Order: sequence, then structure tokens, then C-alpha cells
Amino acid sequence: MPEKTVADFWFDPRCPWAWLTSRWMLEVEKVRPVEVRWHVMSLAVLNENKLDELPEGYREMLAAAWGPVRVCIAAEQKHGAEALGPLYTALGTRLHNRGEELSRELLSAALADAELPADLVEAAESTEYDEAVRASHKEGIDLVGQDVGTPVISVPGADGSRTAFFGPVVTPAPKGEAAAKLWDGTLMVASTPGFYEIKRTRDVGPVFDD
Repeated sequence: MPEKTVADFWFDPRCPWAWLTSRWMLEVEKVRPVEVRWHVMSLAVLNENKLDELPEGYREMLAAAWGPVRVCIAAEQKHGAEALGPLYTALGTRLHNRGEELSRELLSAALADAELPADLVEAAESTEYDEAVRASHKEGIDLVGQDVGTPVISVPGADGSRTAFFGPVVTPAPKGEAAAKLWDGTLMVASTPGFYEIKRTRDVGPVFDD
């Protein structure tokens, strides 16, 4: 078996596009020698210096987005990095696939789904983990710059340096060989010296699997 490539993946549980990319990465694990390592980043931290430019509804979403990332960091600190993947899946399934409203009850249910202690929900309303949230966010965003969002993916480059990029933004999440082809192509362009951007206007919203 070939040695697995570690793909570091930074996510905010509130972002539907990061959620779709994360589900694609789980497909990539099945068809390529890749192992995903999960990390937290924060849309609230990313946007905190430009709140005056954002619509009121988005500002309200950002304020509420602190809760899930705090709970994720608390779970990581108390139960190890391996707790993040199952918790992210539990949160994202409820928030995005099922369309449940973010609440303390949702956070508690997601913790139960991930078989994590119920008392971790208390982190949602505490600033105790904010420094760790910011540190994790900084680690990811420093790899790609401030003018992108979540997700950020980083893999080892051919010369030993890290190749990192935002996205890809895709819907629905590709599966099977389509997932593999997108992974191969993404790595090809992201590792090209001087390459920065491919983009087109989104004409559909996020499409989630049942």
C-alpha cells in the first residue's frame, strides 16, 4: 500500500460550502491514499474586522457561529484530534443535511451523535477556548492569506513545503472516480508555481445528500 498523504482541512461547521468540500474529502479518502486531518477555523474571526460592511443577518450568523467552533475546540483539547471528524460530521449533518436550527439543543444532540460527553456543550457560551480557536484559525489562514474563507486544505508539496489552497467550492460533493479526478486536478493546479485562482459565478446553491 502506498504511504498516505495527510490532507489538513480547516473548517467552520456553519459554512455549507466547507461542509460539501469535507464530504468530498471523505470520498477522496476512499479512492486515493489520503488521510484527512481536521482543524477548526472561524468565520467570526475571519470577518471580525469588517463587520460594518456586512448585512445584519450575516453579522447575526457570525455571532452565533462562535458556539460550534468553541465546542469543537473543547472536544479536541479534552478528547484528542480524533474527536473532531465525528463531531464535525454530526454537526454538519444536522445543520446542513437536515436543516436544523443552530441551538444549544442541536449542539447537545451532535455531541451525543459523536459519542462525546454532554458537558462539552458548556463551551459554546464560554470564552475559555477563544484563544485556541484563534490559534487554530491562524494556522490555516496564514497558509493561504486573508482574502479567502473556509475551507482551507494543505498537503505536503513535492519539495517538502506545504501546498495550501481555499476550496474547492463544489456542489453536490463528487463521489467515486469523479471525486478522485477533482482531487488530482486540484493538486495539479495548486502545486503550480505562480498559480492563484480559478473562479466562476455560482448559479446554484449548496446541494446536500440525504
